[in-house]
Amino acid sequence: MKNPAMLVLEDGSTYHGQSFGAHRPAHGEVVFSTSMTGYQEMLTDPSFAGQIVVPTYPLIGNYGINERDFESEKVQVAGFVVREFSSRPSHALSTSTIDEFLAAQEVSGISGVDTRAITRRLRSRGVMMGAIAVDESADEALARINKLPSYGDVDFVKRVTTTGRYEWTHPLPGTEPASDNTYRILVDDCGLKYNILRMLKTRGCEVGVIPAGSTAEEILSEEPDGVLLSPGPGDPEFVDYAVEAARGIIGKVPVMGICLGNQVVARAFGAKTFKLKFGHRGANHPVKDLATGKVYITSQNHGYAVDGDSLPSEVEVSHLNLNDGTVEGIRHKSLPVMTIQYHSEASPGPLDNEYIFDRFIDMVARGA
Repeated sequence: MKNPAMLVLEDGSTYHGQSFGAHRPAHGEVVFSTSMTGYQEMLTDPSFAGQIVVPTYPLIGNYGINERDFESEKVQVAGFVVREFSSRPSHALSTSTIDEFLAAQEVSGISGVDTRAITRRLRSRGVMMGAIAVDESADEALARINKLPSYGDVDFVKRVTTTGRYEWTHPLPGTEPASDNTYRILVDDCGLKYNILRMLKTRGCEVGVIPAGSTAEEILSEEPDGVLLSPGPGDPEFVDYAVEAARGIIGKVPVMGICLGNQVVARAFGAKTFKLKFGHRGANHPVKDLATGKVYITSQNHGYAVDGDSLPSEVEVSHLNLNDGTVEGIRHKSLPVMTIQYHSEASPGPLDNEYIFDRFIDMVARGA
């Protein structure tokens, strides 16, 4: 028997459907993603922590859930809203349905809603807080939303970062790591995806992961050849501890930042960040690499961006978003520092941008 449920947005708009996954109330910032595949990677991406995700693709779950496509150890989204989910997936690696997966992880979903209408409202009004309502009225859900802190008032990085340091030993599936560990890379975990670690390992790096909040002194004491500042959820203004750490290691070791890591590095140089109206989330965003003039289709998941006009003169924009002209990467003119706003590790999305990891390794090699 299908249980009724609703998605209620903070502006009072209501979308009726049926509950799947865990039958329980949920809340978060409601965002949409245009990725056509990769729902398991989306669900387990820590950058979606605190958010109710609405895929624009109408059929979700048709290839099930497998043991290989996790980007963290658990589901990170606050809720999942789909037009239709498949109860009979077809894939050789599938171990469960998306319904069973979300239920086991105690995460609520809604199906049977008009996800196009939700997406249009978010594009016109901007992202907003929302609630998945089960066994309550729309007015009760709206009252619950009004009592909650907004997404921008919570430091989600502290909720998703690792609790202790660890070593990563797994390369990309189907590949073998290089025969020797040429360079030691430390990854500051503000909400990393496993594919970042896999790609570094496949390139012959010894990869260690440290919790967000590690100080510059703690990072440098491990004598890394390079440091990668990871993606993560939330407003970059909440992670001053990461900004201070970045400021302390810049100029002493090669640094790369991805997504939130890009914003952290920019803030370490004194730049400002701002919230986008509805963010960039999907696997088809065109980005121009200003060094080569080439345009790449990129995977993205962020709601904040760097103000390019606030960058100091010694830092230049390296990549631009061709949809809205926002900053998609920066680099220092003399120090070994490079960042990107999009996801070179994809998951989900195109693997066209793996070359960024090669650039980082080349930068580390020059600094070694």
